Amino acid sequence: MREYDLSNTCWRKSSYSSGDESDNCVEVADGVPGIIPVRDSKAPQGPALLIGAEAWAAFVVGVAR
Repeated sequence: MREYDLSNTCWRKSSYSSGDESDNCVEVADGVPGIIPVRDSKAPQGPALLIGAEAWAAFVVGVAR
């Protein structure tokens, strides 16, 4: 299994977040080849899910529908 160093990763919240600084959001990171790291903004030091880029793209399309 491959390990990823996400310590210098730039995380972003969804543009649909309420913007109220409540930290009740999912954050994603770009720039990691082949995967999309996803984490809970309430636990930024906690674990991140590593989702394949194709699976993430299909998820985003499904949510948009």
